Amino acid sequence: MYNKVILIGNLTKDPELRYTPQGTPVASFRLAVNYKYKQSGSGGDDLKQETMFIDNVVFGKQAESCSKYLNKGSFVLVEGRLQERRWESNGQQRSKFEVIAQSVRFLSRRATQEEPVVESSPEADDVPPEETTDLEPF
Repeated sequence: MYNKVILIGNLTKDPELRYTPQGTPVASFRLAVNYKYKQSGSGGDDLKQETMFIDNVVFGKQAESCSKYLNKGSFVLVEGRLQERRWESNGQQRSKFEVIAQSVRFLSRRATQEEPVVESSPEADDVPPEETTDLEPF
């Protein structure tokens, strides 16, 4: 089986950083991802846009980097896998899908969604690491 997701979008709010009981950093954030398409109708072709809101989770040093460098509105590219999380609430079974990010790339505001450009910083200490991790506490 193959499970790979690639998303480009904007954060809807600042990432939330927390730590597992073992001390592993975990950051959660939601992306707004836009999809544009033409819809043929009686009056011609109308350009439509849909927005999806997708939850993302990232672990390890990348989680700390996301918490430090990203905020509401940040433009990012996320590569990861889709996962379903299940739980019980008030006697009802609940579930939701989220992306477990293996790579989060910080993109420039100057970029268009068709041609993203990775941000660069003149100071080496301010450059977030581009590493991936498969650490998951569960």
